[in-house]
Amino acid sequence: MPDQKPDEGQQTMAMHHTKDKGDLGTAKAHADLVGLGFTVLFPATEHAAFDLVAYRDGTFHRVQVKYRSARSGTISVQFRSVWADRNGTHMKPSDKAEVDVLCIYCPQTDSCYYLRPTDFRRSVTLRLVPSKNGQQRGVLPIAAFRAFPTNETALAHDAAPVSS
Repeated sequence: MPDQKPDEGQQTMAMHHTKDKGDLGTAKAHADLVGLGFTVLFPATEHAAFDLVAYRDGTFHRVQVKYRSARSGTISVQFRSVWADRNGTHMKPSDKAEVDVLCIYCPQTDSCYYLRPTDFRRSVTLRLVPSKNGQQRGVLPIAAFRAFPTNETALAHDAAPVSS
Protein backbone atom coordinates (compact mmCIF):
# COMPACT_ATOMS: atom_id res chain seq x y z
CA MET A 1 0.00 0.00 0.00
CA PRO A 2 2.53 2.64 -1.04
CA ASP A 3 -0.19 5.26 -1.75
CA GLN A 4 -1.66 5.00 1.73
CA LYS A 5 -1.01 8.00 4.02
CA PRO A 6 0.54 7.10 7.40
CA ASP A 7 -2.67 7.77 9.36
CA GLU A 8 -5.11 6.07 6.99
CA GLY A 9 -6.53 2.85 8.29
CA GLN A 10 -5.42 3.57 11.85
CA GLN A 11 -8.06 4.17 14.47
CA THR A 12 -7.65 6.87 17.08
CA MET A 13 -9.30 7.03 20.48
CA ALA A 14 -12.49 9.10 20.33
CA MET A 15 -12.30 11.55 23.23
CA HIS A 16 -16.04 11.98 23.49
CA HIS A 17 -16.68 8.69 25.27
CA THR A 18 -17.25 9.10 29.00
CA LYS A 19 -15.00 6.18 29.98
CA ASP A 20 -12.14 7.49 27.81
CA LYS A 21 -12.41 10.89 29.49
CA GLY A 22 -12.51 9.30 32.93
CA ASP A 23 -9.44 7.20 32.14
CA LEU A 24 -7.55 10.29 30.93
CA GLY A 25 -8.55 12.24 34.04
CA THR A 26 -7.37 9.41 36.29
CA ALA A 27 -4.05 9.15 34.40
CA LYS A 28 -3.50 12.92 34.73
CA ALA A 29 -4.39 12.80 38.44
CA HIS A 30 -1.98 9.88 38.92
CA ALA A 31 0.88 11.81 37.30
CA ASP A 32 0.05 15.01 39.20
CA LEU A 33 -0.11 13.24 42.57
CA VAL A 34 3.20 11.44 41.97
CA GLY A 35 4.68 14.85 41.14
CA LEU A 36 3.36 16.10 44.50
CA GLY A 37 5.21 13.30 46.30
CA PHE A 38 2.37 10.81 46.78
CA THR A 39 2.45 7.08 46.26
CA VAL A 40 -0.67 6.26 44.23
CA LEU A 41 -2.65 3.05 44.70
CA PHE A 42 -5.55 1.78 42.59
CA PRO A 43 -8.54 -0.24 43.84
CA ALA A 44 -8.97 -3.74 42.41
CA THR A 45 -12.56 -2.91 41.44
CA GLU A 46 -14.33 -0.30 39.34
CA HIS A 47 -17.20 -0.27 41.82
CA ALA A 48 -15.45 1.70 44.57
CA ALA A 49 -16.63 5.26 45.23
CA PHE A 50 -13.04 6.45 44.71
CA ASP A 51 -10.74 6.07 41.69
CA LEU A 52 -7.40 5.95 43.48
CA VAL A 53 -5.73 6.30 46.86
CA ALA A 54 -3.00 8.87 47.46
CA TYR A 55 -0.55 7.94 50.24
CA ARG A 56 2.01 10.25 51.84
CA ASP A 57 3.43 10.77 55.33
CA GLY A 58 1.54 7.79 56.78
CA THR A 59 -1.87 8.99 55.59
CA PHE A 60 -4.15 7.46 52.95
CA HIS A 61 -6.54 9.72 50.99
CA ARG A 62 -9.40 8.27 48.91
CA VAL A 63 -9.55 10.33 45.72
CA GLN A 64 -12.41 10.51 43.23
CA VAL A 65 -11.43 11.95 39.85
CA LYS A 66 -13.75 13.95 37.59
CA TYR A 67 -12.95 15.07 34.03
CA ARG A 68 -14.58 18.45 33.44
CA SER A 69 -14.28 20.77 30.46
CA ALA A 70 -14.41 24.49 31.11
CA ARG A 71 -17.58 26.28 30.08
CA SER A 72 -18.01 30.08 30.15
CA GLY A 73 -14.86 30.44 32.24
CA THR A 74 -15.90 27.95 34.90
CA ILE A 75 -15.62 24.30 35.86
CA SER A 76 -18.64 22.81 37.65
CA VAL A 77 -19.11 19.51 39.44
CA GLN A 78 -22.32 18.20 40.93
CA PHE A 79 -21.91 15.68 43.73
CA ARG A 80 -23.94 12.85 42.23
CA SER A 81 -23.62 9.73 40.12
CA VAL A 82 -25.57 9.37 36.90
CA TRP A 83 -25.81 6.13 34.93
CA ALA A 84 -28.05 4.50 32.39
CA ASP A 85 -29.17 0.92 32.00
CA ARG A 86 -32.04 -0.90 30.35
CA ASN A 87 -34.41 0.61 32.92
CA GLY A 88 -33.51 4.19 32.02
CA THR A 89 -31.26 6.91 33.41
CA HIS A 90 -30.64 7.02 37.14
CA MET A 91 -29.16 9.58 39.52
CA LYS A 92 -27.90 9.14 43.07
CA PRO A 93 -26.35 11.80 45.33
CA SER A 94 -22.72 11.08 46.16
CA ASP A 95 -21.96 9.76 49.62
CA LYS A 96 -19.29 12.27 50.62
CA ALA A 97 -18.18 10.02 53.51
CA GLU A 98 -16.76 7.55 50.94
CA VAL A 99 -14.33 10.08 49.39
CA ASP A 100 -11.72 12.25 51.11
CA VAL A 101 -10.67 14.39 48.14
CA LEU A 102 -12.18 15.23 44.77
CA CYS A 103 -9.71 15.80 41.94
CA ILE A 104 -11.05 17.70 38.94
CA TYR A 105 -9.02 17.38 35.74
CA CYS A 106 -9.64 20.15 33.18
CA PRO A 107 -8.33 19.48 29.64
CA GLN A 108 -8.27 23.18 28.72
CA THR A 109 -5.76 23.96 31.48
CA ASP A 110 -4.25 20.44 31.51
CA SER A 111 -4.27 20.68 35.31
CA CYS A 112 -5.78 18.96 38.32
CA TYR A 113 -7.68 20.81 41.04
CA TYR A 114 -8.32 19.37 44.50
CA LEU A 115 -11.04 19.93 47.08
CA ARG A 116 -12.81 18.21 49.94
CA PRO A 117 -16.38 17.33 48.92
CA THR A 118 -17.56 17.83 52.51
CA ASP A 119 -16.68 21.54 52.21
CA PHE A 120 -19.53 21.97 49.69
CA ARG A 121 -23.21 21.12 49.45
CA ARG A 122 -24.59 19.67 46.17
CA SER A 123 -22.12 21.20 43.72
CA VAL A 124 -19.07 23.39 43.30
CA THR A 125 -18.13 25.86 40.57
CA LEU A 126 -14.54 27.01 40.18
CA ARG A 127 -13.82 30.13 38.13
CA LEU A 128 -10.95 30.14 35.61
CA VAL A 129 -11.37 33.78 34.58
CA PRO A 130 -12.80 36.77 36.46
CA SER A 131 -16.54 37.22 36.09
CA LYS A 132 -17.62 39.79 33.48
CA ASN A 133 -19.45 41.88 36.08
CA GLY A 134 -16.46 41.88 38.45
CA GLN A 135 -18.28 39.93 41.18
CA GLN A 136 -15.95 38.82 43.98
CA ARG A 137 -18.36 37.53 46.64
CA GLY A 138 -19.01 33.81 46.41
CA VAL A 139 -16.43 33.36 43.62
CA LEU A 140 -14.00 30.46 43.95
CA PRO A 141 -10.85 31.21 41.91
CA ILE A 142 -9.45 28.00 40.46
CA ALA A 143 -5.86 28.82 41.45
CA ALA A 144 -6.80 28.28 45.10
CA PHE A 145 -7.51 24.61 44.37
CA ARG A 146 -4.21 23.49 42.79
CA ALA A 147 -2.80 22.33 46.15
CA PHE A 148 -3.80 18.97 47.60
CA PRO A 149 -5.96 19.62 50.69
CA THR A 150 -4.15 19.28 54.00
CA ASN A 151 -5.13 20.50 57.46
CA GLU A 152 -3.45 23.83 56.62
CA THR A 153 -5.33 24.28 53.32
CA ALA A 154 -8.57 23.25 55.03
CA LEU A 155 -8.20 26.27 57.32
CA ALA A 156 -7.72 28.57 54.30
CA HIS A 157 -10.76 27.07 52.53
CA ASP A 158 -12.91 27.44 55.66
CA ALA A 159 -13.04 31.14 54.84
CA ALA A 160 -14.28 30.36 51.31
CA PRO A 161 -18.03 30.42 50.65
CA VAL A 162 -19.98 27.19 50.47
CA SER A 163 -21.43 26.54 46.99
CA SER A 164 -24.95 25.22 46.59
